[in-house]
Amino acid sequence: MIKVSLIDKHPVICDALTALLSDIDDVMIASTAKCIKEFIKQIPDIQPNIVIIVSHKPDELSVDSVHALASQFPKTKVLVMSMYNDEKQVLKMIKAGAKGHLGNDTNRSEILEAIYTLRNGYEFYAKTITSILLSSYISDEDINNSEKEIRQQNLSAREMEVFKLFAEGDSNRNIAEKLFISIRTVETHKNNIMKKIGLKTTVDLVKFAIKNNIIQLD
Repeated sequence: MIKVSLIDKHPVICDALTALLSDIDDVMIASTAKCIKEFIKQIPDIQPNIVIIVSHKPDELSVDSVHALASQFPKTKVLVMSMYNDEKQVLKMIKAGAKGHLGNDTNRSEILEAIYTLRNGYEFYAKTITSILLSSYISDEDINNSEKEIRQQNLSAREMEVFKLFAEGDSNRNIAEKLFISIRTVETHKNNIMKKIGLKTTVDLVKFAIKNNIIQLD
């Protein structure tokens, strides 16, 4: 059972998310809270696997909240659901410790995929968020060219397929369908790719794809 907690200052949003996920057998809404302080009081008794925090506007308070959750409760994965797609704010959220980020155009299927992906120990970013990450790293020059070639040679043909599709913004589910493999296999390939190349985060993976021309930007 995946225990999920919800944080939003508007009770109606928590009620809507609870109703949206109520029929999923292995997902349980363990608690709802209006703010971080209220959630912190709940967590010792609940110990949720994932906390979904809804961010309504780009501000430092939201970033600080994510940082507080990620640093104080490392076993609880933070999934941000934002009502905006501001590049700087998205990057701040990721740097603050968010393991997943959903945009304002998310749907039930994507929320579920994010929950399962985080539960399995991986990061999840919606396609719109991945596009933001792509554009933010175009000018970064911190990977040496010769090092890039050595790293890339270690990947198998299948891993390169998964790498390319993911970096282009495809979800794990879409990649699985396109390559006729399971979602768990996609996650395993992604994990192996990051280990072989020596990357730590999905942000680094996308950045590496840009610098190595694994994907082409319009």
